[in-house]
Amino acid sequence: MDVETPKRPKVVIVGAGFAGLTAATKLAKADVDVTVLDRHNYHCFQPLLYQVATAELSPADIAWPIRHVLRRQKNATVLLGTVSSIDLEAKKVIADTATLDFDELVIATGATHSYFGNDEWEKSAPGLKRIEDATVIRRRLLMAFERAELSNDPAEREALLTFAIVGAGPTGVELAGAIIEVARQVMPSEFRKIDPRTARVILIEAGPRVLPAFPDGLTDYARRSLETMGVEVMTNTRVVNVDANGVDLEHGRVDAATVIWAAGVVASDAGRWLGAKTDRAGRVIVERDLTLPGNRNVFVIGDTAAVSREDGSPVPGVAPAAKQMGAYVADVIASRAREAVPPPAFVYKHQGDVATIGRRSAVIKLPRANMTGFSAWLFWCFAHIYFLIGARNRIAVAFKWVWDYITFHRGARLITDQRDQL
Repeated sequence: MDVETPKRPKVVIVGAGFAGLTAATKLAKADVDVTVLDRHNYHCFQPLLYQVATAELSPADIAWPIRHVLRRQKNATVLLGTVSSIDLEAKKVIADTATLDFDELVIATGATHSYFGNDEWEKSAPGLKRIEDATVIRRRLLMAFERAELSNDPAEREALLTFAIVGAGPTGVELAGAIIEVARQVMPSEFRKIDPRTARVILIEAGPRVLPAFPDGLTDYARRSLETMGVEVMTNTRVVNVDANGVDLEHGRVDAATVIWAAGVVASDAGRWLGAKTDRAGRVIVERDLTLPGNRNVFVIGDTAAVSREDGSPVPGVAPAAKQMGAYVADVIASRAREAVPPPAFVYKHQGDVATIGRRSAVIKLPRANMTGFSAWLFWCFAHIYFLIGARNRIAVAFKWVWDYITFHRGARLITDQRDQL
């Protein structure tokens, strides 16, 4: 009499960001079959997106094909597709390209920009979450200088050379520092009718401080550094409208041909797919083991999940937190597959906060120490190179940073899409 071989559990992971890809790779030796579904065929290293947007790096320097990352993982299959719904009762994920059965489901679909109910602003003020966003911003940034060179109207030139960034968190601060450096250190010798050094970079923050998640001493240092570089910092300033020609503030207006949104995020549609309770940012409220309440076979992780620490404070939406959640969920699933006791509740270990301010300064908050200045910038560089995927990318990015630091050269200044016509 033949004995039927037990079927291996089917694990479906939706999303190949930091959380999803970590979960997939950590399941490499587990007795499960893993399917990774993502609407893109690449994993993007989001902390360096701003360098693509400001022409420091090319998209290929910070993104890798998911299939290549998982090519040696025999129990992993990669599929391209966009989820439309999830049938929890039938245990099926319905996408535009396939319908997948699952025994264990991991939702790691991340977050996108939040315009706080003013979604019509997105057309005039793109955010920065994807490669596509970065290339759109890069195109608008470079086209602004090209249009200013062609213009004979002083008022039009001034608006074209004004760049407004809404939101002074790490993304906003890093963008502001990078753009002012492009204008004042990279481009001056390349134009004849305009002086790029006259460009204005304005950082607008509704709250009282830049980098509000950092201690007062670090935020004060960051503001001073930005202002020394030439960035105009407006705190306690709320944006009330955005259009193609600039931003309206509570007390005035800034005419700017280029507006970038860095003020908030909202989670993906996972809460709607799952019919789950969410917080104000659309993140799914999960149990201490990161499962969906009432369904121990569905996990929600990364920026899609609302997770609290032991003291009740929220786990921040940063890459280390997402990776820790991915590793934890993989451990739980692997333990279940071998019928072992799964690990206890997820505990987030905060490793610090970092933000760079231009080419030679940064602020870093570590559990036991704070750093500023050039030494902090070097620490930031080494940390980001370390977390890049693959030796080729680490070497390429390190070489470009060293070369650009010495020469002030930015070789990725290519306008590759002419949707913004002259």
